[in-house]
Amino acid sequence: MKQKTKKAAVKRLKVTKNGKILRRRQMANHLKSAKSKSAKARYNRTAEVSGVEKKTIGRLMPYEG
Repeated sequence: MKQKTKKAAVKRLKVTKNGKILRRRQMANHLKSAKSKSAKARYNRTAEVSGVEKKTIGRLMPYEG
């Protein structure tokens, strides 16, 4: 039987052409007045998923990349 892709993972993560998995950072959505300008800029940049989590995410998205 074919494996199904978890749609929640597809909506939150992006697989690049070279196979890297990109994610958004936490802390960027609310209570921004308490955060510094540099911190807010940092939160809005995308981050690469760590090597430990790549295997788990690979199971969630078997046909992506």
